[in-house]
Amino acid sequence: MVWWLWMLLGLALLFIEVATPGGFFALFFGLSAIVVGGVTALGLAGPAWMQWLLFSGLSIVALFGLRGPLKARLNVDGGGKRVDELVGESAVVTEEVPPGGVGKVELRGATWTARTNGGAALGRGQRCRVERVEGLTLWVRPE
Repeated sequence: MVWWLWMLLGLALLFIEVATPGGFFALFFGLSAIVVGGVTALGLAGPAWMQWLLFSGLSIVALFGLRGPLKARLNVDGGGKRVDELVGESAVVTEEVPPGGVGKVELRGATWTARTNGGAALGRGQRCRVERVEGLTLWVRPE
């Protein structure tokens, strides 16, 4: 294959990586195509079957060798806390929560629906502790 076709293929694959939320797959194929294009331009890649073999080998090595460390470095998998891990955190009441009733609290910059178990009312501005999470409702107790 002609070197510039490898470069076009590589750029197209890089564009696909940027345009889709694929999780770093096309990136390594695109980079491998660009490397093969460069090697072909220097006249070192040999016949077309050798170029395809080089492309396949580079892509597989890059994919399995670099994808995991790159995702870890960029923290692609999130790494944020799960909602269930809100238990034990402190929140601030933004709308009064009557005993056994429903109100609003603020936690981590977001407003949540809150309920209390016991007979104590929670007034606006009071701090409370999350006891459990049910869907989008936090069950809280006074601190």
